[in-house]
Amino acid sequence: MNVQVEKQENNIAVLTVEVETEVFEKSVDKVYRENRNRINVPGFRKGKAPRKIIEKMYGKDVFQADAVNDVIDETYAGAVDKSGEDVVSMPEIEVVSFGEGEPVVYKAKVALKPPVSLGKYKGIKVEPIDDSVSDAEIDEEIEKQRNMNARMIEVTDRPVKDGDTVIFDFEGFVDGVAFDGGKAENYSLTIGSGQFIPGFEEKLVGAEIEKPVDVEVTFPEDYHEESLKGKPAVFKCLVHGIREKELPEVNDDFAADVSEFETLKEYRDDISKKLAEHKKKEGENAREEKILDEIVADSEIELPEMMIDTNVNMSLRRTEMSLRYQGLTLEQYLAYSGQTLDSVKEQMRPGVIRQLKGSLVLEEIAKKEGLALTDEEFEETLGKRAEERHQDREEYRKSLGESGEKELRDNGAVEKALKFIVEQAKETKSKKKEA
Repeated sequence: MNVQVEKQENNIAVLTVEVETEVFEKSVDKVYRENRNRINVPGFRKGKAPRKIIEKMYGKDVFQADAVNDVIDETYAGAVDKSGEDVVSMPEIEVVSFGEGEPVVYKAKVALKPPVSLGKYKGIKVEPIDDSVSDAEIDEEIEKQRNMNARMIEVTDRPVKDGDTVIFDFEGFVDGVAFDGGKAENYSLTIGSGQFIPGFEEKLVGAEIEKPVDVEVTFPEDYHEESLKGKPAVFKCLVHGIREKELPEVNDDFAADVSEFETLKEYRDDISKKLAEHKKKEGENAREEKILDEIVADSEIELPEMMIDTNVNMSLRRTEMSLRYQGLTLEQYLAYSGQTLDSVKEQMRPGVIRQLKGSLVLEEIAKKEGLALTDEEFEETLGKRAEERHQDREEYRKSLGESGEKELRDNGAVEKALKFIVEQAKETKSKKKEA
């Protein structure tokens, strides 16, 4: 295989790949063997017609187009390795020539990893991490637990009030005519949840059990049903039951019920500790992002469009996989959210660009500072990864291959570079709060 590289502007290159005739002939024969059972030739049982007979009937190129694709699939990765270039995008392939007794020649237009001109990356100023926890924040966490452990009690001696859960029938009318989807029986609704259109829930406040009430509302202009947009409507409602949330009293018994602690003080102390740990972790993450963003802003990097597009498509595939775990297809998600494929990609683009620039900057810092995983650190990382995947260490090592091991080492260097810039940052003095 012969590979020639032609470099263009903006970190784009064209690889011209020439693959030997013998490789092409093997692919043609492979395609023939994979497809012969689907081709009918008079005088031969299915799958028994010789390749030459089929080519005589359907033309010599009957298997060649698929064979060319097979050759490209089999040789492209090797061609990139042979080129010695650091390719960072999916290729745009153009087939130049092929034919019986001839080599396959194709061109692959690709993006190359762009150079990085680092700006200042040491001594970035950062503010101290505030992991203090107030009594109000502790009370808020306790309130969440109270609501989670509340019980619902039936109310019969008063009308509906805000926060109640009501069981009721309703039927909606526009211009005196009932509309589709506007009727339900024994429907459960929590007043103030915002589940119904604006104004509906507020106007149920004051309703009494088994006493009909009319609720007059206007559908929003952006309502999903075209025929109801902006229309005034009347909902005839009948409340059958009212349920009120009864919150547990906050005391030692409550603490013992919802936690491993016997007293409320111990429980509050534990909440304070966990909130402080959470704040510290969030603060560390925010600090890392702030430092890296500042370094990127002070560096010069020109990302090739092909590199951005490739990574946007990778991000889209990850989103699609995540949706599948939730039982949704990408098409369903687009329909529900009112978006298009292009609009989703456009939303992903800034985040992808930020991530790419951050990674390139960290790689360059690792290179400049000589940061790399030691053999011991690499083996430790390898062991952790194997354990996470419930695999034997050596089996996992084999599955990685040479390129996978290189990626693992590169990622380790990037992590070291991130730790390095955080350690090199300068913490400013905390400002005194005004009294």
